Amino acid sequence: MDILSVIEHKKQHQRLTEDEIRFFVQGAADGSLPDYQLAALLMAIRLNGMTIEETAALTWEMARSGAMLQPDVDGIPLDKHSTGGVGDTTTLVLAPLVAACGGKVLKMSGRGLGHTGGTVDKLESIEGMQVELDEDRFVEIVREVGCCVVGQSKNLAPADKRLYALRDVTGTVDSVPLIASSILSKKFASGAKAIVLDVKVGSGALMPTLPDAMNLAKTMVDIGIKLERPVSCVISGMEEPLGSHVGNALEVKEAIEILQGKVQGPLKEVALFLGSRMLINAGLAANHEAAKAMLLRAIEDGSGLQKFKEMIAAQGGNPEVCDHLALLPAAPVVMPVHATKDMGWLSETDGVALGLAAQRMGAGRMTKDDIIDPAVGFVLHKRIGDPVKEGDLMFTLHARNEREAEEARLRIEAALTFSPAPVAPSRLIYALVDKDGANEMPL
Repeated sequence: MDILSVIEHKKQHQRLTEDEIRFFVQGAADGSLPDYQLAALLMAIRLNGMTIEETAALTWEMARSGAMLQPDVDGIPLDKHSTGGVGDTTTLVLAPLVAACGGKVLKMSGRGLGHTGGTVDKLESIEGMQVELDEDRFVEIVREVGCCVVGQSKNLAPADKRLYALRDVTGTVDSVPLIASSILSKKFASGAKAIVLDVKVGSGALMPTLPDAMNLAKTMVDIGIKLERPVSCVISGMEEPLGSHVGNALEVKEAIEILQGKVQGPLKEVALFLGSRMLINAGLAANHEAAKAMLLRAIEDGSGLQKFKEMIAAQGGNPEVCDHLALLPAAPVVMPVHATKDMGWLSETDGVALGLAAQRMGAGRMTKDDIIDPAVGFVLHKRIGDPVKEGDLMFTLHARNEREAEEARLRIEAALTFSPAPVAPSRLIYALVDKDGANEMPL
C-alpha cells in the first residue's frame, strides 16, 4: 500500500478502507510519512468529507496509535470535554461535584492557546498544584478521590498530535470528521467509557452556527455508537463568556465560590447540566432531575468543595485556597470601569475579542512557549440583556500595570454592543444529542 493511492482515492470522493486509514495513521504516528503527503490527504478529507464509518475508523486508529489506558478506578471512568470558549470553568465545578456523587472523573485537559483558556493553566494558579502526573498516579488519584485533572499525556494518540499540528497550518481545522476524530481519539485512549461533550456555539466558539454545532454533535454521537462507547453531546451557547470571571486565578475563584454555594448564574447552570449527563451515563442517576438534585446536595452539604480540596491535595496543591481565596495570585492593579452615560441594554459581546483582551493582558499565550500571568484578567458585571445606566459598574480589570489596564479597557469596551431597546438574555443550552437523537432544551 502506498500513500499516493490513498490520497487519490479520497481525492476522487472514494471511501477509504480500514486498512488505508490504519496505514496513514500509523505513518503519521511513526513519522514514516512526510508532512506534505499527510497534508494533501487532510485537504482531500476536508474537501470531500468522510462517511461515519470512515470517521469512526479514523478515531479508533488514532486512539490506538499510542498507549491505550485501561484504568481501574473502581467505577465507570467518566470524562467531559468542551470545544472551547471564554470563561468556561465548568470542569472545575462539575468534576468534584460528580465525584461527590460517586462518579469517577479522569480528565486530561489542555492549556490555553489563542482566545480560549486552558483548564490546566487555571489549576496551576493554585500553589503547588501538579498537573503533569504519570499515568499510574493519575489513575490512583481518580480511584481514591473520585476526580483528577491533568495535562494531556504525551503517550496518548500521537498520530492526532501530528495531524492536528498539520491541520493548524494547512487550513483544514474546520473539518467535522477531523475535529470529531481528534477529540474522541484522545478520550478513548485515556480509557473513558462514558463521555459528555460540550459543543459550544456562538461568536466565541469553534462552531459559530447551530447547524454546524449540531452536525459536529451528531457525528461524535454516531462515532460513539459505532465504537460502543456512550457519548452525549450538549450544545451550549458561547455568545458571551460563560462565567463572569475571565483569567486563570479569577476563574478558579469563581469555581470555588460556586462550590461554596455563594454564586449563582450561567456557569453554575451549565456545569450542573453537564454533570447531570455524566451521572446518568454512569448509571448513578435515572434522569436529569434526579442527577441535578444530587449535584445540588453536594453543594449544599459541602461534599463537592471537600472533593475539590482532596483533589488539590492529592495533586500537591494547597487545599486551604478553598477556604482562603486570598491565597490565589492577585494582580497589583485593580481598575473598576463604570459607564459614563446611559448605554441602553447590553445586546452583543464579541467573545473572541474578549478572550484576546485577556490574552494580551498576560492571561493567555500568543505562542505555546509564552509564560502566562495567573493573576490577570477581568470580571464582567453585566450580561447580555442587562440594562446599563450611567455610573453602573461594567467590568473590573486585574492587570500588571496601569498601561495594560487601559489597553484592556479599550479592547473590552469595543467588544460590547448596546441596544436602545430591551433584549433577551443569551441562551445557555440549545440541545442534547445522544443515541436517542436530538432534543431541544429550554435552558
